Amino acid sequence: MKAISYSRYGGPEVLEYGEVRDPKVGPDSVLVKVRAAGVNPVDWKCREGHLDALLDPVFPVVPGWDLAGTVVRPGAAVTEFAAGDEVIGYVREDFLSRGTLAEYVAAPVRTLARKPRALSFEEAAGLPLAGLTAYQVLVRTLRVARGETVLVHAAAGGVGSFAVQLAGHLGARVIGTASERNHDYVRSLGGEPVTYGDGLAERVRGLAPEGVAAVFDTVGGETTRTSAHLLAPEGRLASIADPEVVSYGGRYCFVRPDAEDLGRLSELADQGVLRVHVAETFPLERAAQAQRRSQEGRTRGKIVVTVGS
Repeated sequence: MKAISYSRYGGPEVLEYGEVRDPKVGPDSVLVKVRAAGVNPVDWKCREGHLDALLDPVFPVVPGWDLAGTVVRPGAAVTEFAAGDEVIGYVREDFLSRGTLAEYVAAPVRTLARKPRALSFEEAAGLPLAGLTAYQVLVRTLRVARGETVLVHAAAGGVGSFAVQLAGHLGARVIGTASERNHDYVRSLGGEPVTYGDGLAERVRGLAPEGVAAVFDTVGGETTRTSAHLLAPEGRLASIADPEVVSYGGRYCFVRPDAEDLGRLSELADQGVLRVHVAETFPLERAAQAQRRSQEGRTRGKIVVTVGS
């Protein structure tokens, strides 16, 4: 099958488009024909070796953890899906090798849910990793409740866009940091935009003088430190970008595959609660360019790679 792969760590130039071996389908997996795959910052971080302490690479590595596609064949023990079912997946294993930037993926059922009917394959491919991250942090870690004020950093990005929508759905007031060019976009998601950079703390305090109940940090560094000082008494802080958050009394979070959570996101998309903004699409053979664009860090919403038809 055709896929993107790399045989050593490095920049986008190590990515190659060509033939790789067809995946084997285990008893608890299904063979999925990929229609689209989401691109996430973790993809280039893995490619450059930044997650080597966590995930062993089995070269050649096919990158990518998000997919939307159609089940071709279920494994021997699988009863959840049948051939022809349309699915989405956050297909992460505890090593790097069998990713989603490929024509076919053998995906464990624990990583899959039914594709939202309301979304195209391209939109659906942008939902799993970023959507699960937002959902698990807001619901399981921060435990956001109705009437609370939540601060979401990088509110126009992939994770931030979902966090603004989900926090609003939970009944929270949402303040979101974003560049001025993305303020209208953040408002369209239901958030109150503030410009990040110098003076951020004062701008947030102007909107929430008594502090915020929860902060969702997707940036790290100085943003994490500033966030800790913006919390109301008993406020909660979580970061997906900076493990140092624990030194400020917060929680460091790493998204995990969860079929039930993914199914809930699919339902919310079908109910119109969640929408996916696809900023750009690239064909599979141009996946290196998609990763370059992701690495620039200025994407509104999601970047998606399309695979066949």
